[in-house]
Amino acid sequence: MKLLPLQFPNKCWNISIRRASEHQEELKSAKTGFIKEDSENMSDPEPCRMKHTEDTEEQRDMIKEEEESEELSEVEEKHHVKPGEKPLSRSKTKKTFLKKRRAKKSATCTQCGKSFTHKCHLEIHMRVHTGERPFTCDQCGKRFVTKQNLDVHMRIHTGEKPFTCDQCGKTFLDASSLKKHLTVHTKEKPYSCSVCGKSFSQLQNLKVHQKIHTGVREFMCFECEKTFITEGDLKKHQRIHTGEKPYKCSQCDKRFTYSSSLKAHERIHTGEKPYKCSHCDKRFNRSSHLKTHERIHTGEKPYKCSHCDKRFSDLSNLKTHERIHSREKLHT
Repeated sequence: MKLLPLQFPNKCWNISIRRASEHQEELKSAKTGFIKEDSENMSDPEPCRMKHTEDTEEQRDMIKEEEESEELSEVEEKHHVKPGEKPLSRSKTKKTFLKKRRAKKSATCTQCGKSFTHKCHLEIHMRVHTGERPFTCDQCGKRFVTKQNLDVHMRIHTGEKPFTCDQCGKTFLDASSLKKHLTVHTKEKPYSCSVCGKSFSQLQNLKVHQKIHTGVREFMCFECEKTFITEGDLKKHQRIHTGEKPYKCSQCDKRFTYSSSLKAHERIHTGEKPYKCSHCDKRFNRSSHLKTHERIHTGEKPYKCSHCDKRFSDLSNLKTHERIHSREKLHT
């Protein structure tokens, strides 16, 4: 029996076989060309090096993204962020995480190496090095590094004292001043002078006191050449020359050179007498008046006449007495 070749009613099958064969040839040709091109590129070391650098940078970016992705996954796990959550919620989590992560890395001072958790805090800190003080008091022209410091300073002019001592009712401009004041009530004085043994509740007060023994008066007034132990004392003194009276009474608009003078004056309006004598219960609106009064009970007379050795409990009485000697000299 003679076998006959297969016959097909149409040419579809033959066309399909031919196309498959052509496709294989194209793939083979493309592969050969690709290998050739790679071989040519490898022969030139410079393009190879450039390509390697580009790949390294891409790899670094990929590694960084992978690290951030892993850390983000940990954050999401801690906050129970599930894959089925709304996209907006996940987007917010990612945005917050990345912002905090990148801020922590960039918030380091290039001048002193101090680190900050937020970039805005670093920007404020840099003003220490640049000397920038962008916030100005419109009352006295004093400048400040932060708006918060300006706001606290403005209370000097307005008379506002929002921080109150729960022991004696005394009020303060800021929380730190109140904290320092509270040591008065605890009677705790851990800082002692090595020269005279006097104790202080604050280290700063001890340091100022020690300058009395050393005789250091490093702050000098250029108007009258008077010297002072602290810069604060110099600034207060300079108001005598400038006539500045930054402290204004909220009751009668009277102005004062020193805050202590304003405080004492305001007690005339309020009738407050916070200083009480421990011997007779008499009360005073000034601490200096209380000290003078208590000398009646103690018999202390610290003021001595330079002419006759007579002593007085009050400085004003000594001055009145010394005029007697002055008049005697005029008549002789």
